[in-house]
Order: sequence, then C-alpha cells, then structure tokens
Amino acid sequence: MKFNHEFLEKNIGLMAVFIVIAISWGGLAQITPLLFSKEVVTPVEGLKPYTALQMEGRDVYIREGCNSCHSQMIRPFRAETERYGHYSVAGESVWEHPFLWGSKRTGPDLARVGGRYSDEWHRIHLIDPRAVVPESNMPGFPWLSDAELDGKETAKKMAVFKNMFGVPYTDEDIANAEAEVAGKTEMDALIAYLQSLGTALK
Repeated sequence: MKFNHEFLEKNIGLMAVFIVIAISWGGLAQITPLLFSKEVVTPVEGLKPYTALQMEGRDVYIREGCNSCHSQMIRPFRAETERYGHYSVAGESVWEHPFLWGSKRTGPDLARVGGRYSDEWHRIHLIDPRAVVPESNMPGFPWLSDAELDGKETAKKMAVFKNMFGVPYTDEDIANAEAEVAGKTEMDALIAYLQSLGTALK
C-alpha cells in the first residue's frame, strides 16, 4: 500500500504536530548525550565566575549586539588556532547563559582577547575603532563612556546565576556587587568583560 502524502500535506494541524515531533526527537538525540558528558558540564581548571563589573559588561556586550559580529568560539583548525590561540573547549562556557559562541565573524573572534591589549587600547578602540585599526568597519560606541552604572540590579543577576545555573558565587560576592559596580561606566564594565575572555585556559 502506498502512503498518501497529500493527506498529510493538506492537513495543516496534523502537519504541525508531525513537525514538532520530528524537531523534538532530533533535538533530544543531539542534546541528551551531552548532558551525560563530564567534559561538557565540568569547568576547566582555573575558571572563575564573572565579577560583578564583568557581569554588567557582558550585558552591555549583548545589548549593543557585539555578539552579532564577533564569535567567541575558536574551531579546532590550524588557521584558527594560529590566529586566535587554543581552540575553545566546553568547560570554558559551563556558566555562560546564554552562550555567546556565535557563528558570524564580521569582526575577529574574541574568545581569547582577554589580556591581549591594554584597557586603554580597548577604550580607544571602542570609542573610535579606526584610531587603532584603520581598516575596521566596526561602529564606535562613545556613549558608553558617559553611561554610569548604579549596580542596583547586579546582585539580583548574580543571585539568579547562582541559584538557577549553579555559578559558584558566594554570599559575599553578591553582597558586594552593588558597591563594585556603582559609579563605574558602561565602558569600564565592557572592558572588564573583554579582558576576562579566554583567560581561564592557559
């Protein structure tokens, strides 16, 4: 007996159910094995959670769409490792929510940018990228220097990461979050975040 596809294709509701089932099974087949892989859920040695200021900087990074042009995942290919450094491993990202691996590189990968340049270099680059990289097509972000943080929500963010995602923040880290952030600019926070990237893996 020949299966009649026309019946399924003309019945939108039934087609939608089958699509959901197919996607669900495919997703489970890909994700479930990873949940039981130790190297995926175990932090690399030396990995530290973001400080309060770095956490705020990460939020600025996401808000300004930096992850739309910069990936944070170095593939295990010679061309990538020679340019950017050691390929990315899952243990570096166990406390990342959401992951910022990305796939588009209008600009270079930033997975190992921490410590490569001085804070002042980053400040100049973020205000006017072409002042340090003449061929850059990155927009400037001068307003970040004027936007001051008050830190009133930082402790709550850190508490969520601790309680929901298991990030090992101490009560002291959370209690001191507002004081660490208050009075700093969004530029300071973003630079602190960038300087933390890729520093756990030696």
